[in-house]
Amino acid sequence: MSQQTTIRKLAELVNTPVEKLLEQLAEAGMNFSGPDQVVTSIEKVKLLGFLKRAHGKSDAGEAVAAPKKITLNRSRKQEITVGGGKNKTTVDVVVRKKVTLVKPTESAPPAGLDDERAEILRKLEESKQRNLEEQRRLAEEDRRRAEEAERARREAEEAARRKAEEEAAQAAVATTAGGGEDEAAAPRKAAHAKPAAREPARADDRAGRHNKPRGSHAMVAEVEDDDAANRFAGQLHLSASDRARRSSSARGKAKPRRQAEPVRSGGGQHGFSRPTAPIVREVAIGDSITVADLAQKLALKGGDVVKALFKMGVMATINQTIDHDTAVLVTEELGHKAVRAEEATAEDALLAHIEEVQGEKAPRPPVVTIMGHVDHGKTSLLDYIRRTKVATGEAGGITQHIGAYHVETAKGVISFLDTPGHAAFTSMRARGAKLTDIVVLVVAADDGVMPQTKEAISHARAAGVPLIVAINKIDKSDADPLRVKNELLGEQVVAEEFGGETQMVELSAKTGQGVDDLLDAILLQAEVLELRAVPTGRATGTVIESALDKGRGPVATVLVQQGELKKGDYLVCGVQYGRVRALFDENGKQVDKAGPSIPVQVLGLSGVPDAGDDFVVVEDERLAKDVAQQRDAKRRESRLVAQAGNRMEDIMAQMGKGEGQATLNLVIKADVQGSVEALRQALTALSNDQIRINVIHSGVGGITESDANAAVTAKATIIGFNVRADAAARRIIETNGVDLRYFSIIYDVIDQVKQVASGILGVEIREEIIGIAEVREVFRSSKFGAVAGCMVVEGVVKRHKPIRVLRDNAVIFEGELESLRRFKENVDEVRNGTECGIGVKAYNDVKPGDQIECFERVEVQRTL
Repeated sequence: MSQQTTIRKLAELVNTPVEKLLEQLAEAGMNFSGPDQVVTSIEKVKLLGFLKRAHGKSDAGEAVAAPKKITLNRSRKQEITVGGGKNKTTVDVVVRKKVTLVKPTESAPPAGLDDERAEILRKLEESKQRNLEEQRRLAEEDRRRAEEAERARREAEEAARRKAEEEAAQAAVATTAGGGEDEAAAPRKAAHAKPAAREPARADDRAGRHNKPRGSHAMVAEVEDDDAANRFAGQLHLSASDRARRSSSARGKAKPRRQAEPVRSGGGQHGFSRPTAPIVREVAIGDSITVADLAQKLALKGGDVVKALFKMGVMATINQTIDHDTAVLVTEELGHKAVRAEEATAEDALLAHIEEVQGEKAPRPPVVTIMGHVDHGKTSLLDYIRRTKVATGEAGGITQHIGAYHVETAKGVISFLDTPGHAAFTSMRARGAKLTDIVVLVVAADDGVMPQTKEAISHARAAGVPLIVAINKIDKSDADPLRVKNELLGEQVVAEEFGGETQMVELSAKTGQGVDDLLDAILLQAEVLELRAVPTGRATGTVIESALDKGRGPVATVLVQQGELKKGDYLVCGVQYGRVRALFDENGKQVDKAGPSIPVQVLGLSGVPDAGDDFVVVEDERLAKDVAQQRDAKRRESRLVAQAGNRMEDIMAQMGKGEGQATLNLVIKADVQGSVEALRQALTALSNDQIRINVIHSGVGGITESDANAAVTAKATIIGFNVRADAAARRIIETNGVDLRYFSIIYDVIDQVKQVASGILGVEIREEIIGIAEVREVFRSSKFGAVAGCMVVEGVVKRHKPIRVLRDNAVIFEGELESLRRFKENVDEVRNGTECGIGVKAYNDVKPGDQIECFERVEVQRTL
């Protein structure tokens, strides 16, 4: 409370009339002339002390000597009427109540407690008085209604009696006039007729209640109210609302006895009518749903849905997530209707966001990816273009570049992407990101077409991107460009001079000969493609590569495809989001903005995005965060319900549906080129009218990350013939559920594919790798020969299982495990992370760095 509080304001605060407060102030020894005078804090304290003393307390808040116990005696007398009619009696009810209040002595009550108690007691007393007055009023109304009803009943009986006497007299007169009976018998018959006449009168009175005027209805209602009032008159503890409710319910219960009205089920407050037909619910189902949520939407128990799924052949628990198609099938099986859930998600808001910023398109620079076999001069060509075409003053040279850069020529700007191993290229294509406009294939004139050259051609062809061939190293003495062009004919790449559509440029990255012709060919191809983009507005684009930098956090190299990316923009990138804190070009210099087809490095994201993820600039951080979180949740759900739809057995399911010719895509990797060619020809020859065997990629060597990405994109099965997948490839295969099969006998490959193609599945012998041991050291033993000191890096190595020896992910020996020791003891198995000694039977050429693979052959019944 402030120092300038007036008496009027103080009275409002303490809820006391102004005059009473002035009197209290005067009694406390403080005289004020009017209510608008200011009361100081000292005067308030003085007034508080006076009031405490006046209420039996000292200034310190301690109570003055007061009686320890107070006894209150209360007596209340009331007259109530019981019964009705002749049985009506008036009863005097006297309620005596004795209340003893004992003051607690354990601890002093807090200040202001007596005032609160007095106020509460006062309010309780007022409430009791109001209740008593209400009860008296209700009793008076009940008594008045009962008297009126009794008077109306007596008048009705009197009227009925007079009517019966008149009818009896008329009957006696009629009998006397007819002379058919003795006059002495007339009074006797009239006397006998009185009760008979009275009974019809009562019957008429009962039956005529519904036909009487409004006053009669009122009298009947008053009689009923009187009965109800007499019934509840003794219940004085009820409030007025409870009495009215119970009286109305009592009347409602009595009505069916008086008038035969039908009971309407469902017409009352708690009415319920049992359904006569099964209820068909319309259930909205998204891309995936848990069994518990589906059961809740169907108003069923979770066990019923699990049972229905089990009957359909789907083993699922109540907490498991099922996909949309399975949920639709089980919903229809249970007799309900399923519809696709149309939810207003953050993705819809993002799409509307993108559509809003559409503008007029303008020409943009082409985006070029350079591919080629190892040592064919790809890096040298990139270095020469950078040295000669990038603006002077570059800091750091090639070490600064971020996997993408742009050069300015006399005819325009060109953006180059560096995609080592083609991993980013295939992952972008797998996500449907149309990033590259032109692929430049570098082929050495002295080496010709090599396996990675063929791989690059298959990547470009699958992405539908035009190809330009750069025949490099023409300055060498053994260069033969014509041989390269002829070899490319075998890959269906036809040069323009041979009547084809592919531009082929002869150049030397070492001397610079023909490099300008290559840039001219690129710009000519870009002019044919008519590349255009919106240069202004919110930017969209794709991530080329990303990494986690210790000093700068998540760093993403992005290529802007539409709009203009500026510092300070909020963007969502796959399942990551953030605000652009800084932009760097390929030279490591900060820039403020980047337009279409310009690669830049972005700092400020919440995490490291995946290569190939799209990015979109949004208006605020909230929308970016919502989109990223929904994408993350959707990605997790999709991973839970992901079905490996690229297994060879699934081809039979496609054939069973009658969807025409099914296609089985294969990626073949083998240890030697001869095996690759033999497998390709043998498997392709198995194609028939129902199934087509399509080898999308084949090559020599271990299964790499690029092969796994290609299989994910084309939903292909990977066949490894005497080769194995490296760690990066296995991670992609396990994440995406790719069907990977290892073989060591060519006839097994042909037989399995032939069985699938002909519809004969049967039992297959499948090899399952149970453990891998890495050779750390080799010891010579007179008894066992070469003993490999190994560390088990995966799974478990068992004694009586066949093994293979791998060197550089290629099988060099297959045999048996002769001995397995842990320290000096023979053991049956050695688990992951444990050292052991392994002796390979009939093989002594084990070297450090080799891998010993332990496997077992199991029979698996094929299922559709």
